[in-house]
Amino acid sequence: MKKTFFLFLSTLVLSLIAAGPGGETDPAKAGPEYQVQGEYAGKGIGVQVIALGDGNYRAVIHKGGLPGDGWDKSAKVEINGKASAAGAAFAEAKGWKGAIAGKIFELSSPDGANRLEKVMRKSSSLGMKPPKGAVVLFDGSSAKNFKPGKMTEDGLLMQGANSIQRFGDHRLHIEFRLPFKPKARGQGRGNSGCYLQARYEVQMLDSFGLTGHHNECGGIYSIKPPDLNMCYPPLSWQTYDVEFTAAKFKDGKKVEDARITVFHNGVKIHNNVKLPKRTTASPLPEGPGPGFLHLQNHGNPVRYRNIWVVEKK
Repeated sequence: MKKTFFLFLSTLVLSLIAAGPGGETDPAKAGPEYQVQGEYAGKGIGVQVIALGDGNYRAVIHKGGLPGDGWDKSAKVEINGKASAAGAAFAEAKGWKGAIAGKIFELSSPDGANRLEKVMRKSSSLGMKPPKGAVVLFDGSSAKNFKPGKMTEDGLLMQGANSIQRFGDHRLHIEFRLPFKPKARGQGRGNSGCYLQARYEVQMLDSFGLTGHHNECGGIYSIKPPDLNMCYPPLSWQTYDVEFTAAKFKDGKKVEDARITVFHNGVKIHNNVKLPKRTTASPLPEGPGPGFLHLQNHGNPVRYRNIWVVEKK
């Protein structure tokens, strides 16, 4: 028992250390590392540059193009870089090296030279208006549809919000923005979660450039990783569009699992996936009744806007 408690306490402390400060929410104040990090695209190649703090970077090279925009899903190549007077320089590794100056990434590969330009992708569903009959949970005017629910001065919903209204089968649209935390790692890097019915979590986390595990952005926590890691760079507005079918119960027993389809930034990352259990840390147990939308407070300043639901009759 003592050993188990010690391991739990150690994990908690390490998690808090990794989390560090809350993170920057204003791109204008995010500093030079934010200006360098991001996505770069050229002919037949895409690179995601991750800021790691203290002038350190990692460039993740995708052959074919960026994820969801041409990447052929072959093995990625990673090279490490350091801040330079012009931007960043990446030392040779596996035949690859490069340098960033302004919005240009000059990249050398075993096959030749590549000139990439910085791109700022936007989700195809960003700013999508609620259809007629939709339940508008948040439009920036007030947080009255959430309890608890708080807004920032610039009209964004803050983490740690529960919708007052509860839902069964439904379609959800939500837009979210993750903070810039270059020194944080793992679950401390801009963590929140979107819990359908307060039972099933689609993870929200700065997983830009990472593998795409079940506990990273777009993952169904403890159940399934996303088919593709579509996480944009931190401080980008991102979207989830979710089709949710509730579990079915008869005589108090579950007879059919809930199902979920998820589009992350307009790309399908889960297709009618069975949810055999509630996910970790869900506020509600599985049951026959409807549940609320829960936006997890994990100590990070994640922001949300344009949240609406279409109920299925």
